[in-house]
Amino acid sequence: MGRRIATHWVAKMIGTTAGITGFFALYFWVMHNPPTPPTVMPLTALDHWVGVSDEAMLLYGSLWFYISLPSAFAKDWAELRACARDAALMAGMGLVVFWFFPTTVPAFAVDWAQYPSLMFLKNADAGGNAFPSLHVAFAVFTAVLLQRQLREVRAPAWVRVLNVLWALGIVYSTLATRQHVLLDVLGGTLLAAVVSRAGTARARLAWNEA
Repeated sequence: MGRRIATHWVAKMIGTTAGITGFFALYFWVMHNPPTPPTVMPLTALDHWVGVSDEAMLLYGSLWFYISLPSAFAKDWAELRACARDAALMAGMGLVVFWFFPTTVPAFAVDWAQYPSLMFLKNADAGGNAFPSLHVAFAVFTAVLLQRQLREVRAPAWVRVLNVLWALGIVYSTLATRQHVLLDVLGGTLLAAVVSRAGTARARLAWNEA
């Protein structure tokens, strides 16, 4: 892993920073300029069951470190380009859905003053661009990429389990922070599955052609 991190580390650092910055610029522009009034996402029984948690903000925010790991662990230019391409594809698909089908989470009956961390989040992100949850999509997508990389370097089983638990924790945090509802989570998971499967198919094709 140390050798992987050291490979093209400057390009990885600059590329990851630029990618996240560019994504946020587009994400918030789309959220604040919907072509039609956003549709309020319906709640399910699970949404009522999951409680609000101020501590979940830590897991929620950890996504932005978590998603940098696959590119940091990329072993060469080909893998780095594949990570960037698939991440950009997934973000682009999500933004297209946000534009043509703007959505938002319901106005939850929560006194956000009792949850200081979440009140900060609510002020920064109003809960628009709800479906599909790109927070969930990137968490699942990252988990899949990391599992492949961890298997390649024969990482211990506990590390691979930790990777899955981290992703699940981020998914949970989207509900516990009331940034998303279950349907958003399912949509984000489906989006990540489609992009991950397409990436795997391309990798196998390239391997066979080689």
